[in-house]
Amino acid sequence: MLTIHSSRGGSFCDGLSRRDFLRIGGLALGGASLPQIMRADAAANPTGSKGNHKAVIMIFLPGGPSHQDMFDLKMDAPSEIRGEFKPISTNVPGIQITEHMPLLAKMMDRCTIIRSMADCDNRHDAFQCMTGRPFLNQAPGGWPSFGSVVSRVQGGVDPAVPAFVGLAPKMGEMRWANSGDPGFLGIAHGPFQPNKGSAAQDMTLNGITLERLSDRRALLNSFDHFRRDVDASGVMSALDVFNQQAFNVLTSSKLLEALDVSREDPRIANLYGKGDPKNRDDGGPKMMEHFLAARRLVEAGARCVTVAFSRWDHHGKNFEALRQDLPLLDQGLTGLLTDLRERGLEQDVSVIVWGEFGRTPTINTTGGRDHWPRVSCALLAGGGMRHGQVIGSTDRLGGEPDSRPVRFGEVFATLYRNLGIDHTQLTINDLSGRPQYLVEPGCNPLPELA
Repeated sequence: MLTIHSSRGGSFCDGLSRRDFLRIGGLALGGASLPQIMRADAAANPTGSKGNHKAVIMIFLPGGPSHQDMFDLKMDAPSEIRGEFKPISTNVPGIQITEHMPLLAKMMDRCTIIRSMADCDNRHDAFQCMTGRPFLNQAPGGWPSFGSVVSRVQGGVDPAVPAFVGLAPKMGEMRWANSGDPGFLGIAHGPFQPNKGSAAQDMTLNGITLERLSDRRALLNSFDHFRRDVDASGVMSALDVFNQQAFNVLTSSKLLEALDVSREDPRIANLYGKGDPKNRDDGGPKMMEHFLAARRLVEAGARCVTVAFSRWDHHGKNFEALRQDLPLLDQGLTGLLTDLRERGLEQDVSVIVWGEFGRTPTINTTGGRDHWPRVSCALLAGGGMRHGQVIGSTDRLGGEPDSRPVRFGEVFATLYRNLGIDHTQLTINDLSGRPQYLVEPGCNPLPELA
């Protein structure tokens, strides 16, 4: 790992300094140097195709949020089912959500709740929320995440800003910290992960600031020009391009400023609120600042940003934990939706919020709810979709889909459509050379959102 020290101060959304962030190579980029990744990216996407700058922000709630206590309260169920929370009305007649998300209730006309996610894997992992696929029966090389597919198909908007950025920090349970693996698409399309890696594993380029790096780079270029003059193969000319791309990412102020939320207007930052950077047991921190960083990144040119917020695996003291976390999620999420609208990005940026599965209808003896893959919930916003509605329903106890069961692949097909990607026509070859469609067979965009 190579770290380049900057003479400028400041820190990013999780407290990392610029000198911790400016790394060449290594852990945050899958073990390859940045020029290597740029070369792999060009090989995978030789046309360098660009689409309109639509974007997706994927908010993962690690551990499986309790759908019965958020968006699908069952007040007519027995006490051991319905829990401690009361529903409140939203600004859409007939739609109610938990009393602990009052800010979201005031903008439900700009959101869609799915109450019948019906094909969850029974495993603690971000995989299905990142890929839209079940973990078993993967293609050779593994299913790629949504952000990796978008990186492969549409490429970057700006040479200094990665198409796919993952903001999940390190966690005790690293399957929850999975920002989205590239699978068979290869490391060129893995997420850029500024919140991962360890400064202790860096090899520091002592005494070299970004300002002096330009001088050193000029010297390197002089050697490259000499080598290119004696190289008849053209390889050196290609290396110049890749190194220029790597240098753009490392030194452009655009990516650094997007990640540095301290630069944000205080009025806007206050919309999101302040989080808690400490990890919760095996889960993630409560970082509403990551919602702000996600908005700044898509505005700067990222096409997909993934966020992991807090920990939702409450086998005990479920309601005590939710009383703490739901108001924070409420503020961070509504801050994001308000900010996107004020900046004219609401129609272009799709937002999805969900976890890997739901929770049991019955409350256990320690006041918690256990794993329940039979049904879960999701929330969609933005993206030019038709909102102010609920899709699907569950039975009286909230344990089974009662109407309109929804598959993960249908949500992914919707998100691809929002980006202008036709999942019915496009295929990408896996490592065996077999063409693979982007979503599972039979999964099409949700017609309710068109």
